[in-house]
Amino acid sequence: MRFALLTLVLPLLLVGPSQAQDAEAGATVFKKCMACHAVGENARARVGPPLNGVVGHAAGAVVGFKYSEALLGAGITWDEAALSSFLKAPKAFIPGTKMTFVGLKTDEEIANVIAYLKTFDAEGKAVAP
Repeated sequence: MRFALLTLVLPLLLVGPSQAQDAEAGATVFKKCMACHAVGENARARVGPPLNGVVGHAAGAVVGFKYSEALLGAGITWDEAALSSFLKAPKAFIPGTKMTFVGLKTDEEIANVIAYLKTFDAEGKAVAP
C-alpha cells in the first residue's frame, strides 16, 4: 500500500505546483495582458491597474484605481499561488471581478508571466530576478 501511495504522490512532489520560471518568456506572455495592464517606469492605469511590484503585495492596492468590490473584499496578497490561481481563471478565483480576461492556458505561461512581473519593483524599475 505504501508503494502504491508513493507512486501516486512522488511524481507530484517532483513536478509540484511550481514551474521553472523564465522572465524573458514571461515578457512575451505579458503581451496578452498589455491591452489592459502596463509595467515599467512609465506605467499608468488602463482598463486595469499597472502591475509594478504586484508580486507580494495586497490586492487592490494601486491608489486611485477603481477596483471591483469583489477584489477589494477578497483580502488576498498577490503571492505566487494567488496569482497563479487568478491568472488561470480570474472569475473562478474571485467571482465578481471586473477582469474580463478568461485566463492563461498553461501553467508554464503563468509561471513565466509571474517571473516577468517579479522583475519590476513598485516604481517600475527593473530588479534582478
